[in-house]
Amino acid sequence: MKKAGILIFILCSFILSAENNLNLIDSAGKCGAVLYYNSMSGEGILEKNGHQLSFSAGDAAVLQDYKKLALTDAPSMKDGILFVSKKFMDDAEAFFKTEPNAQGYKIGTILIDPGHGGKDPGTLATHKINGKQVTLKEKDINLSVGKMLYSRLKTAYPDKNIVMTRSTDVFLSLAQRTEIANSVKLKEGEAVLYISIHVNASLDKKASGYEVWYLTPSYRRNVLDKDKAPDKNLYTIMNSMLEEEYTAESILIAKFIMDGLDAQIGDTAVKRGIKAEEWFVVRNSNMPSVLVEVGFVSNYEEAKNLASEAYLQKISLGIYNGLAAFVTHFERSRGFTGVK
Repeated sequence: MKKAGILIFILCSFILSAENNLNLIDSAGKCGAVLYYNSMSGEGILEKNGHQLSFSAGDAAVLQDYKKLALTDAPSMKDGILFVSKKFMDDAEAFFKTEPNAQGYKIGTILIDPGHGGKDPGTLATHKINGKQVTLKEKDINLSVGKMLYSRLKTAYPDKNIVMTRSTDVFLSLAQRTEIANSVKLKEGEAVLYISIHVNASLDKKASGYEVWYLTPSYRRNVLDKDKAPDKNLYTIMNSMLEEEYTAESILIAKFIMDGLDAQIGDTAVKRGIKAEEWFVVRNSNMPSVLVEVGFVSNYEEAKNLASEAYLQKISLGIYNGLAAFVTHFERSRGFTGVK
């Protein structure tokens, strides 16, 4: 009898252990939920029936529809794979069965920030192009690309608020630019995107190409107004989860824009990749934000391209296609942007 008792105990322990080690990818598929997650950070979202459940590995707090915190068993990450308990999945299913927010989510505003302007020309370079000495000013290229992008977005999204921090050759401080971004008024269920356009330069005249920057994940900021937090006692947790979402979304925007530029420019310029930095305008914008460096004026061949309106149109189309891809993704999935 003792042996049988031990066997039953071991069997029960095995079943309990199995229930607490469910592969989340498999479990999400079985219950019909869409899973997005970042395998590096263990952050993710489950989506079903118009609901979104945000979670982080090792954290028992989950965020329901970006508004309400709930407690459940903490997911765990092992060898890049997410595991959850049966209770986690049962709690998720119970949440998915509730009535969803009928309004849904969408991008309400896209902010275009052409860098520099007025007394601040940005980087400069003079080259002999088509027999003439031409001085390329970063502020002018930024504004040209910004206007082209604005026109494309206005045509494609008449229902969205497309805003430029500057549409003429005027000077705006970095603080003024981020103040414009952070003062955007949004309706319930709306989000805002911020894209800053710049041109590069280097002492190495061979340096060339385009790159997209996002805020380094190691930087911490307050992105949630404490006075507007649904639960002030849990502000820190909610701010952290929203901040992580902004970072993940910024990375995906950067990837989509990089792919869009690559498709339009091809071998004409070097694809320098996606990078992380704590730029002021990106660091102080309380929203998903990226900074695009469209090329090097210090490189003669690239400067000739940057002096061409046709080439700038290709750049604006590449950025537009990247943003459009992100908007589609966001409005379909409420935009959690981790690696699936």
